[in-house]
Amino acid sequence: MASDDNTATAVALAEIAGKFDIMLQNIEALRGKQDEMAEHVAQIRDAVYHPYRGLYARLRDVESWKRTYSRVTWIVITAIVGLTATAAYTSIIS
Repeated sequence: MASDDNTATAVALAEIAGKFDIMLQNIEALRGKQDEMAEHVAQIRDAVYHPYRGLYARLRDVESWKRTYSRVTWIVITAIVGLTATAAYTSIIS
């Protein structure tokens, strides 16, 4: 009877040890995935915030181009209106 109790206890301990090993393997797998995810988040952060290649840098360049293009557009429109007014004035006077 004591032998049966010892055997049952040994079997139960072996099952617990096996489940504990599986749990430790799962924890290690989670750590690996967490490290991988942290690396991906760092890459995303770099892609967004990098001072020369990031998303914000590109938006800054686009906004700068837009301001320059807007100024050039106004200069061209003003020149065309001025030339048209001059041409109309000279044709009326002549």
